[in-house]
Amino acid sequence: MDQSEESLFEEALNRYKAGSPAEELIEDFQKIASSTPNNAAAWTCLSWLQLLCDTPQEALRSARYAVKLNGQDPQSRINLSLALLETNSKGVRDHIDYVKRAMFVLPELEKELKESFEDGLSRKPNWKTLLKIKSWLDL
Repeated sequence: MDQSEESLFEEALNRYKAGSPAEELIEDFQKIASSTPNNAAAWTCLSWLQLLCDTPQEALRSARYAVKLNGQDPQSRINLSLALLETNSKGVRDHIDYVKRAMFVLPELEKELKESFEDGLSRKPNWKTLLKIKSWLDL
């Protein structure tokens, strides 16, 4: 990722953190993911936004690609699990088990994931699949 692509990513991410609606950011992250197709973080962010915008089929494609690029990223695996649940697809357990193992090995990961879940629930209250995964992870 070159300097301008990195700054576009940071700018879009900062807008998200500042509270910009997911709908306003999807196009930016689609462009970033298209222009830097090996950027796992961009695909992870895109899948999260797609989940927030109730487009689970698109989120499933993006999350699968993010996990393919970086299988060690717990957030990518959570996004994929959410998309799998929301599309009634199979394979959720393996990803949840991976995240549980990662949390055991890296206890500080729990704080990051809790923040992610809180963010998701603040933007999409009563998100049933997110609440289900939160419960499975004991967060």
